Amino acid sequence: MGRIPLKTAFTELLSVTHPIVLAPMSGGPIAGGVLAAAVSNAGGLGLIGGGGGDPEECEREIGLLIAQTTKPWGIGFITWAVNRHALEAALSHRPAAVMLNFGDPSPFADLVHGAGSVLIVGVTDLDEARQALAAGADVIVAQGSEAGGHGGRRATLPFVPAAVDLAAPTPVLAAGGIADGRGLAAALVLGASGAMLGTRFAASREALIAPWFARAIVEGRGEDTERSRVTDIARGGGDWPRKWTARTLRNELLQQWRGREDELEAELDADPATKEAYERAAYDGDPSVAPAWASEAIDLITDIVPAAELVAAIVRQAEAALATTGRS
Repeated sequence: MGRIPLKTAFTELLSVTHPIVLAPMSGGPIAGGVLAAAVSNAGGLGLIGGGGGDPEECEREIGLLIAQTTKPWGIGFITWAVNRHALEAALSHRPAAVMLNFGDPSPFADLVHGAGSVLIVGVTDLDEARQALAAGADVIVAQGSEAGGHGGRRATLPFVPAAVDLAAPTPVLAAGGIADGRGLAAALVLGASGAMLGTRFAASREALIAPWFARAIVEGRGEDTERSRVTDIARGGGDWPRKWTARTLRNELLQQWRGREDELEAELDADPATKEAYERAAYDGDPSVAPAWASEAIDLITDIVPAAELVAAIVRQAEAALATTGRS
């Protein structure tokens, strides 16, 4: 049976071997410089989670990455939270790509292109995709609601081909509920030029997550996850636009306040001591309060292994799936 190489418009654009991208998971960041370097060295594209652009955090993680790879790499930011100064600082290190997610990328597109970086824009619906294309996005990431962390309401399977049709000839990456090579193969069959994986790489040895978080991913099930604003409110992240809720594993906090987000917000505003206690518990990693960002695909995640092994296994499985597609 012949080997089907996974060469796409995305791999050609970024000069990477495999159409696999590390989601720029912030919140720590989860996707730090060591993890991003490992993914890039394995032939994918590693993206550091830049979050809102904390200067010390970004400089530290970029420094770690640069010390460990000469391969293409990038950094991702939360669009509504980042500013031009933070973006300029990151661009001074000449990343191959910058990803902007959750918000209008147009105020920053000139900076990214002016620095010679590829502009990747994450979208959760077709209106956002149109906005990204109008801003000059070089790559679109169509993220389905199955994704861990913040996201929208569209399901990955129907959303990706719709985004591909809209964006052509701009390459589209699929994201949301993809954790193995079968998911990558499915994304390619849907017309995507690759896949972005988050939770699968969060459960890797290089990820910056606490042991309890890693165990929760490995032991959890897809039906144990749900979308809510509760965790954002409790941990002091209430500035997140309501459009993008967060998918996490259920915990005591979520069970207590499910469907009562406005009530929780009002109570914490009226009781600074309780608000501070929640924020401290989240910061300290108390599992009853702290969010465990997790995709519906956690059923497929059963171990914690090095990122390079994950990339190689995903590629092998995707090639095998594509080679047998349509055969009984």
